[in-house]
Amino acid sequence: MSKNDTRRAEIIQRLTDYVLAEGLSAASLRPLAKAAGTSDRMLLYYFNDKAQIITAVLEQISARLVELISARTASEPLPLEQLRRQFADILFEEALWPYMRIWLQVAARAAMGDAFYRAVGEQIGRGFLEWGRAQLKSDTDAQRDIDAARLLVSMEGMLFLKSIGLDDVNAKAL
Repeated sequence: MSKNDTRRAEIIQRLTDYVLAEGLSAASLRPLAKAAGTSDRMLLYYFNDKAQIITAVLEQISARLVELISARTASEPLPLEQLRRQFADILFEEALWPYMRIWLQVAARAAMGDAFYRAVGEQIGRGFLEWGRAQLKSDTDAQRDIDAARLLVSMEGMLFLKSIGLDDVNAKAL
């Protein structure tokens, strides 16, 4: 890895920490550069534009989230309902809430018609769909695809309900 690659990776880690703490709304160029410990011009030396910065940060956030979740899930595939309950317990831990908050911000921006966030959100969502598929024990590949979709839809719905204060509804669903 070259010195530039190492520095870029360090910057991505710092920016990821910043965005997790402050949210996407705080992710304009100057505050990002400050969080990275550099100038906005130097930040653009390492990245072509702000979209490339945000993409790198969201990819890092997704990678960290998968790592956190994977460390807490079973080492062998589980049936849908069992995995759903296990995953729901993990999803609502306070340590994961900053990641979920970012995901909700991506979804909100996509819903408002932002093509960039829609594309990034779709990529991340499909990645989690595949991750879920790999965690599921199903009778056939076709059933595993259906179960993975059900898992994702269920978790996204529960995440939305938590975000608007309906934890009691989530508890009843489990």
